[in-house]
Amino acid sequence: MKRAIAMMLALIMLLALCACGQTAAPAPAEEPAPAEEPAPAEEPAPVEEPAPAEAQETTITDMIGRELTVVPGSYKRVVCIGAGALRMYSYVGDVALLCGVEDIDNTTLAERPKMFDSVARPYMLAYGELFAALPSCGVGGPQAQTAEAEKILACDPDIVISEYEDVEKEDALQEQLGVPVVTLKMGPGGVFDESFLGTLRLLGVIFDNEEKAEALVSFIEAERAEIERRTADIPEEEKPSVYICGLGNWGTTNHLMVGTEKYIVCRVANLKNVVTGLEGAAIQPIEEELFVALGEDMDIIIMDAAAVKNIKPLYAEKPAMFDTCKAWQEGEVYLEMAYNAYYTNCEIALINTWFTAKTVYPDRFEDIDMTAKTNEITQAFFGMDLAEQIAAAPSSFGGYQKIDTTAFFG
Repeated sequence: MKRAIAMMLALIMLLALCACGQTAAPAPAEEPAPAEEPAPAEEPAPVEEPAPAEAQETTITDMIGRELTVVPGSYKRVVCIGAGALRMYSYVGDVALLCGVEDIDNTTLAERPKMFDSVARPYMLAYGELFAALPSCGVGGPQAQTAEAEKILACDPDIVISEYEDVEKEDALQEQLGVPVVTLKMGPGGVFDESFLGTLRLLGVIFDNEEKAEALVSFIEAERAEIERRTADIPEEEKPSVYICGLGNWGTTNHLMVGTEKYIVCRVANLKNVVTGLEGAAIQPIEEELFVALGEDMDIIIMDAAAVKNIKPLYAEKPAMFDTCKAWQEGEVYLEMAYNAYYTNCEIALINTWFTAKTVYPDRFEDIDMTAKTNEITQAFFGMDLAEQIAAAPSSFGGYQKIDTTAFFG
C-alpha cells in the first residue's frame, strides 16, 4: 500500500515538472492595418497658351521718303516691279509669297525682254523655276518706265515692292491698287551703299524677317572690312595702276566706260586708279583720246564681262586700239563677272570686289579661292552654292580669269 502511494506521488511530480518545462506560445501578432492607397495625384491645370499677338500697324518711311502704314509679317501675296525690285526682295523676303512676276523674269515666255538671258543673274539661277510658274504683273525690263496697274491688280497682291523712284507715280499707283506700294533703292555705291543696306533692313521690318536682314547687312559689312584691312597699309608707290572698264549699262558699255578713282571698288580695295581727276559720276565714259593717253600707265586691266559683246566687234574692226595699253601688251588683262543686268547683281558686285583686290594684290589674297568665295557669298544671299552656275552662263565666258587676249578677242 505504501508502495502504491509512493508511485502515485512520483507520477504527480513528473507531470508537474513537464508542465513547468513548456513555454507558453506567443500570442498571435496583430495583422498590420492595410496601408492607405495614395490619393491619385491631381493633374495640373492646363496652362493656357497666350494667343499669338496680332500684327500691329506701324508707320515706315520707304527709300524715297514716303511714309506708309504697314502691318509687318501680315502679307501673303507679294508683287515686285521695276529694275532690281524682285532681286532685292529675294535677298530677304520669302519668294513663296510671290503672286506675280515681270515677264523679263519668266524665261518660259516667248514674247518678253531677253537682253539679259545670257547673263548670270543669281536671283534667277536660284528661283527661276518658281518665277516661271507665276502670272505676269507687267513686262518689265529697261524700257518699262511705268507700272502696269491692270496686270498688277489681276495678281491680287496685298503689297507691292517697287523700284520706280518717283514719289508722285508711286502715290498714284498705291491709290489705284488700294494696297501699300513700298519703294526700294540701291544707291550709287551698289552693294556697299547705305541705301541698299537700308533697303534690306526695310524689307526685314515689312516681312517680319529682321534677323535675316541684319545677318546679311552684317555679312556685307564684314566682307568690306576684311578687304579694307588686307589692303590698308600698302604704300602708294608699291601699288600698280589699274584700269577698270566695261562698267555701266549692259547694252551700252565698252572699254571706254570706266570706273574713276571715285568708283566704290577702288575705295574699298585701296586701288591706284589710272583714271583720275574727272568730275561727275564714279562710272562714266571717257574719250578715246584719253584712253590712248593713259595706255602706257595701265599696269592691269580689269574688264567686266558685260562689255565683251561690244568690244569684240570693235577689236575686229580696229585691232590696234589696245596697242598703247601696257597691260594688254604684257598679258595683264582680267575678266570679272557682269554685275549690272536689270540693275545691280549685288552679290556679283561683292564677289567682283574680292576678285579685283586679289588680282591687284595677289600676295595679300593668296588664301582666297574665287570659287569658294563665290559660293560663300551666294550662300549668304540665297542659301545656295551658285559659283558653278554663274561661271556656266554664256556671257560669263567660263568665270573669273586672266584673259589670253589673242585667243579671247582674236
